[in-house]
Amino acid sequence: MILHPASVTANLRLSVDALIDAGFSLRCLFGPQHGARGEKQDNMVESDHYVDSAAALPVHSLYSEVRSPTREMLAHLDVLLFDLQDVGVRVYTFAWTMALAMEACAREGIRFVVLDRPNPVGGVVVEGPVLRAGFESFVGLHPIPLRHGLTTGELARWLNAERGIGCDLEVVAMEGWHREMRWPETGLPWVLPSPNLPTPASCDVYPGMVLVEGTNLSEGRGTTKPFELVGAPWLDPRMLANRMDSCGLPGVAFRGCSFEPTFQKHAGRLCGGVQLHVTDPGSFRPVRTAVELFSAARDLAPTDFDWRPPPYEYEERLMPIDILWGHDGLRRGVDAGASAEKILEGVEDECDAFASSAESYRLYG
Repeated sequence: MILHPASVTANLRLSVDALIDAGFSLRCLFGPQHGARGEKQDNMVESDHYVDSAAALPVHSLYSEVRSPTREMLAHLDVLLFDLQDVGVRVYTFAWTMALAMEACAREGIRFVVLDRPNPVGGVVVEGPVLRAGFESFVGLHPIPLRHGLTTGELARWLNAERGIGCDLEVVAMEGWHREMRWPETGLPWVLPSPNLPTPASCDVYPGMVLVEGTNLSEGRGTTKPFELVGAPWLDPRMLANRMDSCGLPGVAFRGCSFEPTFQKHAGRLCGGVQLHVTDPGSFRPVRTAVELFSAARDLAPTDFDWRPPPYEYEERLMPIDILWGHDGLRRGVDAGASAEKILEGVEDECDAFASSAESYRLYG
């Protein structure tokens, strides 16, 4: 089983315990980025292989020297279960842990079963560019939009057929979920799937604010509001908030603020920036918001704002912002002073085309 701390039943019982008690024979566990226990607080920190003392099972790390299960790891297994809570965004690595595991199971003739879970940001909106050839990495291995609007089970079905993985795939579908649901409507308790997505509110902004990782702005890591806070030591919070308010973006308000990250970018330094307050998740478009934010930061601090250099998520050559965005159009557009409309030109058509290709793989109305 591939799992992490959010792999729980509705009454917060870890799914591995529930399966063992139900009579299933588990041979080993696999952990994704941040570890099977979710113990790695920062991103891009590898996890070790170890033996889980509670379940007395070996735990193989899929965020280490390997990101795909090896033949040795899969030996003597007849089924590999995937039970990771995803957040519906291309750059969240759990989808690619799933894709690589599906490929490994296809090679070894092992059945792959996805225990499906809700998409926290809903399954209606598709947003952001589709990944282009030449920009593949562990934050994007196949051409899907930044916010793809699918559950992990639906994405697995699309990958298996449209991308030719061809494994023996089964998806255990949810009961009672529909595409318009946000997380609070599910009635399920929220267990953070990674340390820097502590609340459903952090998931609401993540599809766009994750792009901040590709800049020298702080995305709020090292604070209690990761991805809701954005800033840098050289930004004036009032000027940034006024500029963002002038964009007239729907469903979000910007509060000028100061914060001091305890780790990662600008740790221990006072940053000026904004907090995003999502007032209407249905109309809020986080990707458009991120594009406007980068343009504002470039205009307000042209000699200070910059793009983060590689390496990033095992990619040594390509710019981090390019693999996050899916191509180099965002970086080149912001540097040239292009409007958000110009930078996003054609993206809606890409999203529509993907949504059409995914329609037959959807499991929920």
